[in-house]
Amino acid sequence: MGSTSSMLTQYDIEEVQDHCSHAFSQQEIVSLYHRFCQLDRNGGGFVSAEEFMTVPEFAVNPLSQRLLRMLDGLNFKEYVAFLSAFSPHTSLQQKIEFIFRVYDTDCNGKVAFDDILNILRDLTGSFMTEQQRQKVLTHVLEEAGYTKDSNFTLPDFMKVLGNSDLKMEVEVPID
Repeated sequence: MGSTSSMLTQYDIEEVQDHCSHAFSQQEIVSLYHRFCQLDRNGGGFVSAEEFMTVPEFAVNPLSQRLLRMLDGLNFKEYVAFLSAFSPHTSLQQKIEFIFRVYDTDCNGKVAFDDILNILRDLTGSFMTEQQRQKVLTHVLEEAGYTKDSNFTLPDFMKVLGNSDLKMEVEVPID
């Protein structure tokens, strides 16, 4: 599985399925492998940030720069594990863990008010003023029992989002 010029074996497919907690069927993994090979333009077995930016849907995503730090240099198994957060077969806890990693930009296990504000800024652009963003975020945090001085850990994210009907799902087209 190191070089994308090789074909996936049944063992490779099962290994990837185990690695991503069976978030994808075998057919979906084969389709994802074909897409990975298309992205891996130099055939080195890894996809760079630049190669990910060739996906139009990714390039226009307001969080693409944040996601790129998680994506740059992924091999196929890591690529599928990353995408598994968007599978309907992935648990809510796994989805929240993924969201936490997006928000935890310095990878210190904590998310501060400014980290969330930066994400909100990326998502809203010029549609909201900075003052509106701060007011909305402060209100949401207070509703959840936190202040703007709070640092959030993964258990805090679980507490806030754990009872939500969070949907982060994409369909994998099967070739």
